Amino acid sequence: MANVSKTESEWRAQLDPEQYRILRDKGTEAPFSGEYDHVFEPGTYRCAGCGAELFSSDAKYDSGCGWPAFYAPASDEAVDEEVDTSYGMVRTEVMCAECGGHLGHVFPDGPHPTGLRYCINSAALNLEEE
Repeated sequence: MANVSKTESEWRAQLDPEQYRILRDKGTEAPFSGEYDHVFEPGTYRCAGCGAELFSSDAKYDSGCGWPAFYAPASDEAVDEEVDTSYGMVRTEVMCAECGGHLGHVFPDGPHPTGLRYCINSAALNLEEE
């Protein structure tokens, strides 16, 4: 359950239009267009909405899917998941556990050790480099 609660106008004032569209309206950036798709600098990926720690660069890999991909979140408490049946598909949506912002989706086709691919929108993230 999200701990950060803001009004729509507060979110609009804080986020740029693309961040708002993705985090608050469950949008998706075009594949291969995101800032972090091919970035592999060491650091921590934080929620662009609330700053919560979401993913470590240690779990990032090049999946070729067009979005930043991670095989695990930073902790079990970092993200929430729920079934998403939009667009005639059944997927697992990934959200920031702190603010409820939409991050992307998780798929069961990732690498060892988890077998998961967290396919995350760059606009939902901020990289804090080490």
